[in-house]
Amino acid sequence: MRPRPTLRLRLTLLNGVLLIGAGAILLLLAWLLVRDALRPTDELLPGTTVVLADGSTLEAGAWQRQLVSSASGELLAKGLAALLAIGAVGVIGAYAVAGRALRPLHQVTATARRLGETTLHQRIGYSGADDEVAELADTFDAMLDRIGAAFESQKRFVANASHELRTPLAVMRTEIDVTLSDDDADAAEYRRMATVVRDASERANGLVDALLVLARSEAQTGRRLARRTECDLAAGTLNALSAVRREVERIKLDVRTSLQPAPVVGDPGLLDRLAGNLIENAVRYNHLHGRLWVRTGSDGQRSWLVVGNTGFEVDPADVPGLFEPFRRGGRERTGARGSGLGLSIVRAVCDAHGGTVTAVAQPGGGLEVTVNLPAADAAPTVEQDAR
Repeated sequence: MRPRPTLRLRLTLLNGVLLIGAGAILLLLAWLLVRDALRPTDELLPGTTVVLADGSTLEAGAWQRQLVSSASGELLAKGLAALLAIGAVGVIGAYAVAGRALRPLHQVTATARRLGETTLHQRIGYSGADDEVAELADTFDAMLDRIGAAFESQKRFVANASHELRTPLAVMRTEIDVTLSDDDADAAEYRRMATVVRDASERANGLVDALLVLARSEAQTGRRLARRTECDLAAGTLNALSAVRREVERIKLDVRTSLQPAPVVGDPGLLDRLAGNLIENAVRYNHLHGRLWVRTGSDGQRSWLVVGNTGFEVDPADVPGLFEPFRRGGRERTGARGSGLGLSIVRAVCDAHGGTVTAVAQPGGGLEVTVNLPAADAAPTVEQDAR
């Protein structure tokens, strides 16, 4: 079997070729210089003889040819020997240095082979020189950090979703078992049980719908939307306000609106859900005689939707956590209202449409959420479904 052309072997061969080639060029130049320099008889008269150390005489030209031949031969012999020695040392040194430099790559490979559900905590932890290899190792460790965080987030999401779905199912089963075990239960008791079961099923159905919207939005993040038509955020916001009108009247909210045209291009269903979630949250987490303000607008490059409300105080440090699934007020599964997916869906819809969403805690309580999306003029799109 032929040796595998590893990067270490190729670097070693390249270093050896360059080193021996450079040495051969220097040896050739030295040989040429010696041949040109050893010509002392060129300035003597023809027929001149020289007396050697042993007392013999020799014609100057013959002596010069003998001298050049001897010096050139000795130079070539010793130069080739030195070149071979230097080449061997250079190849061995290059092999060792390349192996040391590429050692973190072997650590990356070994770590990648060991990675699994129970070994995501392992890191390379390179502590060598601050070079490209160190940058690669640090990048790999950072990637593992992101993968580990995403994996933990997925596990937490599945656990929370299971908990949220188990609760209404447990309520329904308990009500049914208790009612059926009561031999004296009458029509009123069965009606009460049916009402509880219906409410629990509506809660479970709402959670499943929210999970489907979240999955649909996240699946389209960074890809072309399944539907791209021109629509207006102001129209979707007006519809959302109409849907919560009774709840607004019940808790006597002071609603202030400034709905200017905000044309965008995207999926109308997802954009309507975005506006609906923001309005529903602003009403659900408000208080009696509170305030609700809504603004939409556009400057030709971006369109925005701002929804703000009064309510309980939110720690600014908890604001980023509000966009995580099953988080309410920065805490997991606190309170019985909502599924904790509203702002997660808003963020996923914004990502799918190339926009951003930010939230700011209000002094005295409440939250103001701002959505920015590319305006329709900045992203013209033919009305069609993308396959």
